[in-house]
Amino acid sequence: MFEAVEELIGEHADLEKRLADPAVHADQREAMRLNKRYAELTPIVGTYRSWKQTGEDIETARELAQLDADFADEVKELEARREELTDRLRLLLVPRDPSDDKDVILEVKAGEGGEESALFAGDLLRMYLRYAERVGWKTEIIDANESDLGGYKDVQVAVKAKSNAEPGQGVWARLKYEGGVHRVQRVPATESQGRIHTSAAGVLVTPEAEEVEVEISQNDLRIDVYRSSGPGGQSVNTTDSAVRITHLPTGIVVSCQNEKSQLQNKEQALRILRSRLLAAAQEEAEREASDARRSQVRTVDRSERIRTYNFPENRISDHRVGFKAYNLDQVLDGELDPVIQACVDADAAAKLAAAQ
Repeated sequence: MFEAVEELIGEHADLEKRLADPAVHADQREAMRLNKRYAELTPIVGTYRSWKQTGEDIETARELAQLDADFADEVKELEARREELTDRLRLLLVPRDPSDDKDVILEVKAGEGGEESALFAGDLLRMYLRYAERVGWKTEIIDANESDLGGYKDVQVAVKAKSNAEPGQGVWARLKYEGGVHRVQRVPATESQGRIHTSAAGVLVTPEAEEVEVEISQNDLRIDVYRSSGPGGQSVNTTDSAVRITHLPTGIVVSCQNEKSQLQNKEQALRILRSRLLAAAQEEAEREASDARRSQVRTVDRSERIRTYNFPENRISDHRVGFKAYNLDQVLDGELDPVIQACVDADAAAKLAAAQ
């Protein structure tokens, strides 16, 4: 492990010299690439130097403890500190998800449960929008298909991080754990007998792709236009502005009808398609490399759930990591960090175990 760190320290020093050269900044794309890599290595270098210094401090404290017993407690504190730094360094050296810096397109889709499922999909959307607001992310609803009672049959929203986000702390680094089936247990607004029902909604999270990352040939696309449908808007059911794009090689279908013009809907649909194709390419690459990343559930079946939202008990449970809390009302109001952090910590622990 420490041989690898020495190599990274050398790379870090070399990057520092290159970034100090004004000529490098003439090429903005290259300068951004170097700056990003430098920022990635800086925590590793800083942690390693602290680890090394702590080792020297331990030796000094041990020598002093032979002369003065009061230094024995300091030795124990320094040893505990070095153990923490060792774990942190191991985690920093684990290859991270290359998409962790990316923004995402998040999709919520109603599943089993009819109108109640659509209402729950609306609750999930509001939860993510409020969470994004809390952490300072920007959101943009790309397309939405509302239900009759004000829920959502399906909705796509782009989530973007602040421009000064730290390396590896993009939107994908947090929201990638949200993909899957979310189950709700409550008395629906449509229930007259007061009985608790169980329904589900699906969440799909994909890293947003830049045009340069995914090349799409026009020959691979079938583009259909049709009249938009849904509540409100003068253009609804009057013009063929809605667009459906089928990517023939993969069979992926994307539709968009939120915008007023056919061109705008086509651009938004292509945006979603690029992200799905990027995610599919990454998953295929990982399968070939035997990298067992947690996959997202594509079908909205109540039995295949990652999380349950129990309204009568005000309880939220994440079944993947055993997380449970009784503050469902706060979570739905956007206090999602503890739930996500439980997944982040479990993922980190699994990576550490695999690396040892």
